[in-house]
Amino acid sequence: MCKIIAIANQKGGVGKTTTTSNLGIGLAKQGKKVLLIDADAQGSLTASLGFTEPDSLEVTLATIMGNLINDEEIEPGEGILHHEEGIDLMPGNIELSGLEVSLVNVMSRETVLRSYIEVVRENYDYILIDCMSSLGMITINAFASADSILIPVQAAYLPVKGLQQLIKTVGKVKRQINPKLEIEGSLLTMVDSRTNYAKDISSMLKEAYGSRVKIFTNVIPISVRAAEISAEGVSIYKHDPKGKVASAYDSLTKEVLADGQ
Repeated sequence: MCKIIAIANQKGGVGKTTTTSNLGIGLAKQGKKVLLIDADAQGSLTASLGFTEPDSLEVTLATIMGNLINDEEIEPGEGILHHEEGIDLMPGNIELSGLEVSLVNVMSRETVLRSYIEVVRENYDYILIDCMSSLGMITINAFASADSILIPVQAAYLPVKGLQQLIKTVGKVKRQINPKLEIEGSLLTMVDSRTNYAKDISSMLKEAYGSRVKIFTNVIPISVRAAEISAEGVSIYKHDPKGKVASAYDSLTKEVLADGQ
């Protein structure tokens, strides 16, 4: 059984990409077969895993989805890149922007990504989708494919307010396209544990959404070391294995695994 988790928040800079790569590699370290899908036209996940020129890759998610739209056959392994830390990656790049526009006129436009996942899912235990910072058609495709959505939220007042819209969209997709869709949970990122502010935000989050959304026990601390990893092409486990961020992602991985039981 493969579990598909979309990692989403329509606000940028909340740690979606960092969470996708480190949770993915964390799951691989626990012996799981993992595919990461970069569904963001910026290609940040692809670049942060060391494939530094996403726009020059021949086959990316946009190519594959384009082929599916045109009813062309695709091979299960086509375009998948392998990372040294034991995960697979379906890369994303700027071509997704053009695809987003052309999807508007496609039949069953919300489920193109789901068709791709059906082709590859039997090879994996987990598929994580790094969504773009918008609730556009590619993100809706990710929600239509996913079993659950993990929402990274920066420990600050405004991003917490913005969750309302995201939860509404998830509800709509659940009602209209993907009845099995659930919210995996909300993950506080960039937490400065020395301040009371983070505690206030955490309790505000619980108060506002705690009844509808699970809030992960683990939080991801703010850290300069974590900010450096996107330039290194490796995960936090390799870059700073003894640090507090590696330890936080390790705990988060175990929490996600426990939820999947």
